Amino acid sequence: MMRHLCGWLFLAALSMFTFADNAFAQNPIITNQFTADPSARVFDGKVYLYPSHDILAGEGRGRAGWFCMEDYHVFSSENLTDWTDHGVIVSQDKVPWVDSRSYAMWAPDCIETNGKYFFYFPAPAKDASFGRGFSVGVALSDKPYGPFIPEPEPIKGLHGIDPNPFIDKDGQAYIYWAARNIYVAKLKENMLELASEPQVIQGLPEKGLKEGPYLFERKGIYYLTYPHVQDTTECLEYAMGTNPMGPFTVAGLIMDRSRECWTNHQSIIEFKDQWYLFYHHNDLSPNYDKNRSVRIDSLFFNPDGTIRKVIPTLRGVGLTDASREIQIDRYSLISGKSVSIAFLDTLKKFDGWKTILDTANAWIQFNSVNFGSSRFSSVKVRASSRTGGVLELRLDRVDGPVIARVDIPQSSGWTIFKSNVSGLQSGIHHLALLLKDDRNVEIDWIEFE
Repeated sequence: MMRHLCGWLFLAALSMFTFADNAFAQNPIITNQFTADPSARVFDGKVYLYPSHDILAGEGRGRAGWFCMEDYHVFSSENLTDWTDHGVIVSQDKVPWVDSRSYAMWAPDCIETNGKYFFYFPAPAKDASFGRGFSVGVALSDKPYGPFIPEPEPIKGLHGIDPNPFIDKDGQAYIYWAARNIYVAKLKENMLELASEPQVIQGLPEKGLKEGPYLFERKGIYYLTYPHVQDTTECLEYAMGTNPMGPFTVAGLIMDRSRECWTNHQSIIEFKDQWYLFYHHNDLSPNYDKNRSVRIDSLFFNPDGTIRKVIPTLRGVGLTDASREIQIDRYSLISGKSVSIAFLDTLKKFDGWKTILDTANAWIQFNSVNFGSSRFSSVKVRASSRTGGVLELRLDRVDGPVIARVDIPQSSGWTIFKSNVSGLQSGIHHLALLLKDDRNVEIDWIEFE
């Protein structure tokens, strides 16, 4: 047993370092793999993200046309812009009780107490003695990024998906989950056993599928958030209450339903005095909504404690360093039909997107670029144009001061063009790109130096 445990620890640690990777993105925040069902947590001054991991089903691997997930990664960030992938922390073939042929490692979550990190995850069990459908297991670690050691058996008496742990101010722990309705039970001090009988949360809509519970507390109010579908796709709703076990009163929408992706899944955190909504969309798989990607947008409260509805953006959150590639296709504002966004390569969607400007005075604006002390003297633009064209870079807004003019000659492929910069101010500014002539220019990224 000890030899097996040591071997698992070694492999988990090895995977963490072998697959560690950095992602520099806006929305979606991870662009080298599919991620969904984001559970975000703040540990030791960093944000840790525990999503599910969508992959494509194939022969002997999942069910064609359905969700396919075999493991979990964890990501971390200090600024919500740069994300480190710590690698696989739990996989279906390393958990004793999980059916390793199920490919159904659905939405997880993680919480810390007494210096231990408890990672909760749903999966079908291989042994009928654990019950039919999904069970919920726990993996433990001394660090938020692992290695995580799974418990040999799932939590007894808990059957469903989307586990969400919560620890109240008095130290009492709860766990929420979904099984068409949303359930709650108290947890024992060991965080591995139920301390009360499961009960259905009262006060939520009776009709339609409700799943993905995520509970948080703010100023004495408990907010139960959840995806809800009554027609074809899920919106994000929330209910408010004064007790973590309910009853709750439905208060409104957090995010409208999407026409492109029938699922959504959320978590809400406060980080450095700002609240954020984590959710998912099918940005990197627009024709198949079973491969999803995590997004972040800022969230705000009204004076009465209700949540202001979040409008999804491509720009997302966080500052972008001017000395690194600025992906302007993750825009804040655009001029309209004369601007379009397309994949760089439709066969390699993880390579990202390009911006296409095709009419004189077409423009795109990217907000919150950090120019620091403004020692930049030039700008590079990776672009392509079948006609040639001239780009103007303007500071703060589309009619702001021109800081650079970049000539883009006619070309048949991607080329990096360079131009001098003048009049650039220090600090944080918006950046607008404007096409001066009635030509066609495609832009991958821009970078100051």
